[in-house]
Amino acid sequence: MARRRKQSPFEDLIDLAALLPWWLTLPLALIAYLWLHSIAISPIPTVANPADFGSHMSGMMLRGLAVPAQYLLPAALVIGAIASVVARMRRKKLFNSIASTENTLESISWREFELLVGEAFRRKGFTVEETGQGGADGGIDLVLLKDGEKYLVQCKQWRRQLVQVNVVRELFGVMAAEGAKGGFVVISGRFTEDAKAFARGKNLQLIEGVELSDMIRQSRATAARQKSQPTTSKAPYQPTSVSSDTLVQPHRATRPSCPTCQAPMVQRVAKRGGNAGNTFWGCSQYPKCKTTQNEIPT
Repeated sequence: MARRRKQSPFEDLIDLAALLPWWLTLPLALIAYLWLHSIAISPIPTVANPADFGSHMSGMMLRGLAVPAQYLLPAALVIGAIASVVARMRRKKLFNSIASTENTLESISWREFELLVGEAFRRKGFTVEETGQGGADGGIDLVLLKDGEKYLVQCKQWRRQLVQVNVVRELFGVMAAEGAKGGFVVISGRFTEDAKAFARGKNLQLIEGVELSDMIRQSRATAARQKSQPTTSKAPYQPTSVSSDTLVQPHRATRPSCPTCQAPMVQRVAKRGGNAGNTFWGCSQYPKCKTTQNEIPT
């Protein structure tokens, strides 16, 4: 794997934008254009006194920089958004081709191998940064972030060759220098016994080609099961309609009107006589009106 050539700031900005989701990058491009365009079209201040020229210099320089930047910065963000979408589609297609055994780890290129490994970790909940600096110099191919911790990944797609212990030692040294919590060496083939022995007891995981293939197939199978399961959602609570005849309500007599004076009647209890203790309706205008009426059952 060759080391990447030195890039221009414009290319670095595109790479940075490609790491962000496209739905975030495109609004940023619009905001950047509107802001820089407002600076670029702002009127040039007229300097009447040469002594004031220095105070206006910074504003003039900012305006001069905004003229090209109003196009370059949004263009880099838009290109990065497109690259992000294309890379996502490419990783998904590559991942599915390996999971369905259309391709093998040995049949893809080293760059595709790095993309495949990155997608496998991404589906395990890691945030993945593809550094593209791997190779025989012991560089790091992927930087993983999860729960605020950093993990380093070295990818090796070597055909018909066992990966020696020196590769594992190199990554372990970089882990210590970078302050990483852990590391992974992912290969398409197998490790030597010395390499496995060195990794024991360390926060360093060795993943051989067979294990990587299994991890990819299990991830795709889990995603397929989750997709096939019907989504169950709780329906909003709706009270059951009940007819008024079935409602259980406390007994409440209907208040009648006095047949004599039409005033409302009130419920009273007889205190004496043969009807003592029984309820009856009496006119609310008593003693002016002494009309009574037996309680009507409800």
